[in-house]
Amino acid sequence: MIVIGLVGIVVPVLPGLLLVWGGVAVWAVAEHDTGAWTVLAVATLVAAGGSVVKYLLPGRRLKESGVPWTTVGLGTVLGIAGFFVVPVVGVVLGFVLGVFLAEWLRLKDTAAAWPSTRRALAAVGWSILIELATALLVTAVWVVGLVLG
Repeated sequence: MIVIGLVGIVVPVLPGLLLVWGGVAVWAVAEHDTGAWTVLAVATLVAAGGSVVKYLLPGRRLKESGVPWTTVGLGTVLGIAGFFVVPVVGVVLGFVLGVFLAEWLRLKDTAAAWPSTRRALAAVGWSILIELATALLVTAVWVVGLVLG
């Protein structure tokens, strides 16, 4: 379950971090001892913290670069639609397309829309990297729990 979650982060089909955390939770329930519950608590704190950073940091960078919230909103809506239309990569394609379309409509110029689109791509990349780093930390917490337990 943990390995599937890690793959799900890189290939955005599955809720990767949630699966990694869920794998630790299933293990903790099966072990049913203080050490396992402690590992689950630490893994939960790491996952929650990483989830907050995953959404705040890229969003703040987009906002600081002048990309308005309406652009991010349209990107998010098309990203969700893209998830169902084009499996695996649709969420990323939809988000980037949504950002480009919103900026093109706002600025009335395709050349002016590209910088915002590049920033959106960078934000998606940061989001994936943050989620992957968080999932790897959760996995490391679990491995330490296995070794010490």
